[in-house]
Amino acid sequence: MQFIDEASIAVAAGNGGDGIVAWRREKYVPKGGPAGGDGGHGGSVYLEAVAELSTLVEFRFRRSFAAEAGNAGGTSNKSGKSGVDLSVAVPVGTIVYRAFEGKPEAYLADLTEPGARVLVAKGGRGGLGNQHFATSVRQAPRFAGRGEPGEHCTLRLELRLLADCGVVGVPNAGKSTLLSVMSAARPKIADYPFTTLEPQLGVVRVSDEESFVMVDVPGLIEGAHAGAGLGDQFLKHVERTRVLVHLLDGAKPLDDILADKATIDGELGAWNAKLLEKPTLLVLNKLDLPDARERLIELRERFPDVHGISAATQDGVRDLTFAIARVIESAPVPEIVVPPPAAIELVPVDAFVLERGRDGAFELSGERIERLAAMTNFDSDESLLRFERALGRMGVDKKLREMGAVEGDTVRIGQYEFTYS
Repeated sequence: MQFIDEASIAVAAGNGGDGIVAWRREKYVPKGGPAGGDGGHGGSVYLEAVAELSTLVEFRFRRSFAAEAGNAGGTSNKSGKSGVDLSVAVPVGTIVYRAFEGKPEAYLADLTEPGARVLVAKGGRGGLGNQHFATSVRQAPRFAGRGEPGEHCTLRLELRLLADCGVVGVPNAGKSTLLSVMSAARPKIADYPFTTLEPQLGVVRVSDEESFVMVDVPGLIEGAHAGAGLGDQFLKHVERTRVLVHLLDGAKPLDDILADKATIDGELGAWNAKLLEKPTLLVLNKLDLPDARERLIELRERFPDVHGISAATQDGVRDLTFAIARVIESAPVPEIVVPPPAAIELVPVDAFVLERGRDGAFELSGERIERLAAMTNFDSDESLLRFERALGRMGVDKKLREMGAVEGDTVRIGQYEFTYS
């Protein structure tokens, strides 16, 4: 089993609706002008953080999300209905990375507050109706614009739990039992290592007016920072806590207890040195077992502030609850560490790349050119002529001649092809 704190999904915004070719048809108006309406805009896709979710497990069962497309335009200059935006709910604490086809993944957003929202795929614009293409020379355009395709991309979601207090320790130290008696959480508990395979959240009630959120981080072992025992997946959650409770196993000899403490401190520091600067309460558990109280006396010679409890009998747990609450009050808000934003490469909007394909065809690419091609009706001579003129203004025609293009050669833009003339 693996904790679902990462997921990959595909999202698709809606395509814009096509504009249409239509004419005024009114009584006593024998030669009505163009009256084709515009297509509606496609719906966009957003991610929204909600407090009701605590894992990304929902995305194990559904991995694709698509917004509505816009409707085609209507007669009498009526615009088509726009597609409805799609909002996908994710847990608070979700970091979003986005990748478009053929481009590297880039950090997009960190949704740390309920209601935080980010646009992940923009809907396509609606195509223009033939009313927009009328000029003094061309008074009856017989073509309209196609809708712009909506954006398609892949998202990688990474969840980092937000909690006031994190409980860390080696496997079987009693972290899950402690969480269960301090809160209403009901984690799986058994007397063997690695019972807990995913972080558990619980709300700890201090009084009628005061509470805090505690997370039980699954048992860490040596090498956890490098991925041993899924440790690298769990340590990331510790970064967002304000206070740590380091739980030690009172059933062990003193030397083993000290070795366990050194192991956990080493793993925290190897993952992020700032974790060792967090306010930390050292707690010895299992005081109900033989010799555990003697271990507590020995520990206090080295660490005078160590707390002693028995999670099983709840001895000392209430005092620990108050102690944690007081430390949280004075603890600084943790620095939220997120990846640096992706470097933005400024490319002129008219930039394009022209290459000769293996089959001899000229292959043309570029953001504006590809968008123009998608919105052009290549079955219409008028529409094709307008598209070719736009390419000429961008310098494509000149570049084709420089590369030896002659009339009749094929020019390919993605899935679209036309003959050079």
